[in-house]
Amino acid sequence: MRSLQTTALIASTVALGLSACTLSVRPNLTLQASGGNLISGLHPDRGEGSTYAVGENVRINVGTRTAGYLTLVALQSNGYASVLARNVYVQPGTTTFPRAQDGVVYTVAQPRGIQRVRAIFTRVRPTTDLVVSGYYDGNRWNTFTETYVSPYPQADRDVQETFFYIR
Repeated sequence: MRSLQTTALIASTVALGLSACTLSVRPNLTLQASGGNLISGLHPDRGEGSTYAVGENVRINVGTRTAGYLTLVALQSNGYASVLARNVYVQPGTTTFPRAQDGVVYTVAQPRGIQRVRAIFTRVRPTTDLVVSGYYDGNRWNTFTETYVSPYPQADRDVQETFFYIR
């Protein structure tokens, strides 16, 4: 009897402890289009996986190892995608978006949930404009990116992704 009470007490304590934990699942960031060496860092200003409330501003920090052209695309939790910055020339080092000269702020809006931000970097100026239209699932999102960067040699392109949560 004593053993059964002890087991029940331990199970209750573990369940209570686990109910207070938050489990974060990171999206699949494996992209065949990625060279993996030109973008040295990508994260929101509070860090990857951080949380923002609707109405707060977010800034995206992008580190690059060489000069080139950067496009930032956001994918909302409902699958709707939008371009945050298109073919912006950046020097090596860290660039924070939006930049002062952009004259915009990135204000977090609904829908709540995970917000993914993808950085697409090429050493040469892209010859086509990135057109984002509509809703994307994971496969279409990756195909869209791979199609956009495929004309450039793998050594001259990189694609990385980060995320944060909107509450």
